[in-house]
Amino acid sequence: MALILALTAAGDWGRQVWRYERGGMAAYQWWRLLSAHLVHLGWRHAGLNCAGLVLLWVLFARAFSPRRWLWILLVSGATIDAGLWLLRPDIEWYLGASGVLHGAFAAGAYAWYRRGEGLGAALLLLLIVKLVYEQHAPASVFDPDLPLVPEAHLLGALGGLTAAFVPRRSSKPL
Repeated sequence: MALILALTAAGDWGRQVWRYERGGMAAYQWWRLLSAHLVHLGWRHAGLNCAGLVLLWVLFARAFSPRRWLWILLVSGATIDAGLWLLRPDIEWYLGASGVLHGAFAAGAYAWYRRGEGLGAALLLLLIVKLVYEQHAPASVFDPDLPLVPEAHLLGALGGLTAAFVPRRSSKPL
């Protein structure tokens, strides 16, 4: 959260330098692949994503080890980046943590489901309904004034679910 808030404090300059930007990445500005998921449109956008992060932490922190969570978040972000690059060349820029948060939500809900907790299945179904709705909605469910890139949420959820689903080589518990 500290990184999200620090990059938000950088204002317009930070958004220009750190967002996913097709032209910048074509010019080898690879840091954008990571920083795009930490920089936000403004304080309201950052606040919503930080609130989502806190909620996910409260719900799912113990579902995986910290190392596995890092893997899930990185795979979610990489899936968003690759998906936008390959499947949506018309998207020139993107920023925000919500896609990666969808990956964390999908992974956490899947972990609950896999452990036999009925709420896990309900949360996965809720996520699917939200993702389908967003494919047809022009704006965010939580703030209609924020622009929405629904593919980022979908790709993030797919990345998080994949990272949680793929078995680890180690026999240590998740």
